[in-house]
This record gives sequence, C-alpha cells and structure tokens, in this order.
Amino acid sequence: MSAPPTYLLVDGHSVIHAWPELLREHRVASRRHLARTELLKRLRNLQDMTGTQVVVVFDGAKQGTNEEREPQGLQIIFADPRTTADTIIERLVARYGKDRTLRVVSADGMVRETILSLGAEWISPEILHSLCDGAESSMRSRLA
Repeated sequence: MSAPPTYLLVDGHSVIHAWPELLREHRVASRRHLARTELLKRLRNLQDMTGTQVVVVFDGAKQGTNEEREPQGLQIIFADPRTTADTIIERLVARYGKDRTLRVVSADGMVRETILSLGAEWISPEILHSLCDGAESSMRSRLA
C-alpha cells in the first residue's frame, strides 16, 4: 500500500511578499499578475519533482470563493472578499490535518501557531524558496 500524499498549502500573497523577485513585480499594478504567474510556475515544478500535492490560496476574489484545479496539477483557491487566505488554510488544516500530512507555507505568525496546534507542519516562505530552487535544479539535471 502506498503512503498517502503530502499536501503543501501555500498562502500565495504571503509568499509573494516574502520573495523579493516576486514583490518587485507585485508592486507594479500592471505587472502584478506576473508575480502570481511566476509563483505558480515554481510551485508546479516543485509538485512535479516531489509528488507533493500543492494547494495555493490567494486573498481577494471579487465574487465568492472560487477554485481552479489543473488536471494533474495545482489546486488554486481564491478567497472571497469576506474571507482571507489565512482563514481558508486554517479551515483546511482543521478539517484534514488528522487524516493527511499537511505542510503550510505562510509568513504569518498567528497562522503558524494555529496550524501547528492543529497538527500541521509549518514552512517559511524562505524555506519554500529553497525547496523550489532544489526541485528546479533536479529538473535541470534530469533534462541534461
């Protein structure tokens, strides 16, 4: 019997604000989408190289919470205006944390404390950056 998958829950805007190369793009309104696109690309590479299922949660959908699922790819959730990415991540951990291995990426200290108390693991945005770098390095080696 194979081990159940590990899930990586990522607070998208928290990571964008923690990674200087993404924050530069995010600060310019006309280029904001490029920060999100680059983050999603890097997370796809990490998922492909590690087998970890990545769920990315962003604040600020204009109309209700919505979700996108890429075939064999990322799950992307956009919080509605009355809910935050933090709240969605905490709810996911509370609901699934006992049955699944969950790791959460957020720079928010309160989120860290909450998810740790619910049994999930915490990863800083900086550690995620290193994990993405490592996955991309492995990918380049395989292709060479």
